[in-house]
Amino acid sequence: MKFAVLDFETTGMSSDKDEIIQTGLALIDEAGTVCSTYASYVRPSRPVPPEITRLTGITNEDVINANELEDMLNEVVPFLQDAVLVGHNVEFDASFLQAALDRSGYLPFAGRMIDTVELTRLLYPTQPSYSLSSLTQTLNISHDRPHQADSDAVATAELFLLCLNKLRTLPLFTLQRLRAMFDQESNDLGWLIADVAVWRETQPFIQEEGVHHFRQFAMNVGDWSEDALTNRSEDTTDASKLLKDMSFDEYLAIVQNNLKQLFPGYESREGQEIMFQEVVGALEQDSHLLVEAGTGTGKSLGYLLPSLYYGLKEDKKVVVTTHTIQLQEQLRERDLPLLQQVLPMPFRAAVFKGRSNYLCLRKFESRQQIPEHALGREDAITRGGMTVWLGETERGESEELNIGTRNKEEWDAVSSDAASCLNRACPWFRRCFYHRARNEAGKADLIITNHALVFTDIRAEHRLLPAYDRLIVDEAHHLEEVASHHLGQKTGHSTLAIPLQRIWKDARTGLLPQLISTVSSLGTGNSSAWTEKLEVIVPKIHEIRDAWERWMDALFNLLASQASTDETGNYTYRLKPSELPSQWESLSVDGNNVIQLLSDFIRPLEKLTIEIREDADELSLQGMLTDLSGVLKDLANVRADTQSFVSLGKPEFVYWVEGHSQYRGRSVWIYGVPADVSVLLKEGVFDRKASVIMTSATLTIDKSFRYVTEQLGLDAAEKDGRLKTALLPSPFKYREQALVLIPRDFPAIKGRDGETTFINALVDSLQEMARTVGGRMLVLFTSHRMLKTVYGPLKERLESSGIQVLGQGMDSGSRSRLTQQFIKQPASVLLGTSSFWEGIDLPGDALTCLAIVRLPFQPPNHPVAEAKSEKLQAENKNPFMKLSLPQAVIRFKQGFGRLVRTASDKGIVILYDTRVIETNYGKYFLYSLPGPKMEHLPTAAMAARVSSWLNPIVDGEEGELS
Repeated sequence: MKFAVLDFETTGMSSDKDEIIQTGLALIDEAGTVCSTYASYVRPSRPVPPEITRLTGITNEDVINANELEDMLNEVVPFLQDAVLVGHNVEFDASFLQAALDRSGYLPFAGRMIDTVELTRLLYPTQPSYSLSSLTQTLNISHDRPHQADSDAVATAELFLLCLNKLRTLPLFTLQRLRAMFDQESNDLGWLIADVAVWRETQPFIQEEGVHHFRQFAMNVGDWSEDALTNRSEDTTDASKLLKDMSFDEYLAIVQNNLKQLFPGYESREGQEIMFQEVVGALEQDSHLLVEAGTGTGKSLGYLLPSLYYGLKEDKKVVVTTHTIQLQEQLRERDLPLLQQVLPMPFRAAVFKGRSNYLCLRKFESRQQIPEHALGREDAITRGGMTVWLGETERGESEELNIGTRNKEEWDAVSSDAASCLNRACPWFRRCFYHRARNEAGKADLIITNHALVFTDIRAEHRLLPAYDRLIVDEAHHLEEVASHHLGQKTGHSTLAIPLQRIWKDARTGLLPQLISTVSSLGTGNSSAWTEKLEVIVPKIHEIRDAWERWMDALFNLLASQASTDETGNYTYRLKPSELPSQWESLSVDGNNVIQLLSDFIRPLEKLTIEIREDADELSLQGMLTDLSGVLKDLANVRADTQSFVSLGKPEFVYWVEGHSQYRGRSVWIYGVPADVSVLLKEGVFDRKASVIMTSATLTIDKSFRYVTEQLGLDAAEKDGRLKTALLPSPFKYREQALVLIPRDFPAIKGRDGETTFINALVDSLQEMARTVGGRMLVLFTSHRMLKTVYGPLKERLESSGIQVLGQGMDSGSRSRLTQQFIKQPASVLLGTSSFWEGIDLPGDALTCLAIVRLPFQPPNHPVAEAKSEKLQAENKNPFMKLSLPQAVIRFKQGFGRLVRTASDKGIVILYDTRVIETNYGKYFLYSLPGPKMEHLPTAAMAARVSSWLNPIVDGEEGELS
């Protein structure tokens, strides 16, 4: 079998209007080697667009004397005879090939086509990105000139051979399952899989080392041990004996000596040393602790080292919680392995996430029952990729998979959940990923989890996490917000639409059609009566769906009539019991109708499932009934949340509705959250736990912990002397490493034309700054509308300088993808809003200049902010000083923290909001920074000052302003 790997560079994306400018071809022979290559420029009829030259490096000079299209085809077409065409996003290259063949009088290419994007998604489902350059980098394939057709073709050929080899060496069970998913008649990828499966089945027995087979699945892990589910290991007992007579300072000396041997350049940092002592002191004295530890302090080791010492010595379980799963993974991958190497005793650590992060193997097996017709192309690739992953994963966590938002529904259908769990009755129990993780957490000395699970555990009356009384909270500035969301409720259009679809998608698909089919074929005395009852229930699904759609549309109409949209088209409307809109009565009727219909559906179906369960033994039927019970519990939760919302039943809650002008009723979400979580945190966390240690880079306002103490409900602990605080010194020399510039004559946003004047000045200044620093610039906005307005003109003006502009929401890709693009292309400016203010790491030369466009005040009209303001006003307190300002200062500090990430970083911060020097409250922002050099100067003088500071001509700069 011969494969021809083709790649074109073109003047654009449309095969109708654009032209080929370079062709690359790599031929793979039957022996599976790249036997020959072909490369040629092609002369287009018009100039190469500048953006294509920037992307590919191909200039007009390269193509001016190149082959005509017909000459290139004369050379390429013979290679394509009897070959399978391979390409990375092959449909793109094939469309240009077919258009070129048509224009030149050739018959169209009629052979098979394989797309390496689809193939890698299937065989490497954990890759972070499926772009060719990303895949070649992570899979160690040589690729010296990305976006040049000849280099891309050879790299794609190597990628294809790697995939083909992996396909041939998959466990036989996995290969056979893949074959069943794809229609080999209409799908060329299905044809390739079937061809490899046939070859594999004719081979002598191949030893599948390390593969565990169960119920005709190939897995990477076997049983987890059920013994000693909650007992601590013998290792822990040994560690406890070892540490019994060892002081913390002796322990620390051993660890630091081991660190020096491992990393000869290791030096202890003053801030981290203080943190070690503060954390162990709080744990030993049963007190709470707030620690502000800036970037570079080494706060992860700052809390992990003392907590492991205390936990192992005292035989106490310690729980560490982070805001993001990303930080959980960082602790798992980087910090825990390091600690295993340097600690004087062994320890057990477990990472434990929310249940929906784990694959349910029983649901997955049920999902693998292939319908009579093969799956659709996208479903087959997603489900097939998960089947391949099952043979490789040890943890079964969604975080490992690159699922993407379009396939989230596929994950939701197979994720673990309490309501549909058979527990020990499940044939997969001893292999279950969730129970494996829970078992490991039970036996661990240290559990790493996340804020969301901590609060879900509180709501579940502490049934999820093992018992603990020492809690360490990293990224603690998010604690209040997460508590608010997880101790409240949030229900949207899809919250009911998705479980209803799982019950009944159409007459053949869904739990109810499956149950009717299975029950009717039981042949027992009750089966016909059950079938009849089930069929009577079916129409109620359509009634609920219609009633829900009506209510969602009515809520959207309320939004449209009562609220105005924000800059992105979102509506928000708060419902106050004392000021209900005139439509509320009819809306309540519609909401109560949904509640009643749900009750009329849930009750008889629950009763019926209990009857069938008692009479039927078949495992697949038991699994189906369990899944149905789980979905019924989801529906019951929607009913309860709808009831609470319609009745506005909790006086301490803030209720509001959100929606989007474009998606109308389908975009509606209803919320109910506690306006003030301080009492809930006090009673649910701080009063229940012996010691809670909270750390973040941003906890203080003007060097004071007062704001966070009040918000988190720590006032009583402070009065009792149970609360300690520590503001750690930074390891960085900020006065030498960071310069903050404020253009004092920059226009303010005032008056009718204020914003236009501001934006024009901003584009002018950003352009000048970007050219001065050569790109490597991050611009933080508080408004997506303003970002959008600046993006176009700035992009246009910087084009001639070869500096690219990347915009969040403007250029495709997630935050991490845009960040990677920014790092790879130094001559670039990245414009970001909300999520770019924290959590992105741009160390070293990746970032030289940080521009903050406006001080990050949150909109004061958000329902929760509004309710908090009303409460403060009722207490005769100033909402701006007590709420808006502290929130903005913390956000501002997070934004500033993007600049200096290591001891060798050096950079400029430009603050375009002159309120910091013109208002009384401006000082709070500047005083909260960790001591950078600050200067205010005319806008016209900034470029020269930036150049002189980044590239000082002589030692000791002249004419410094203080």
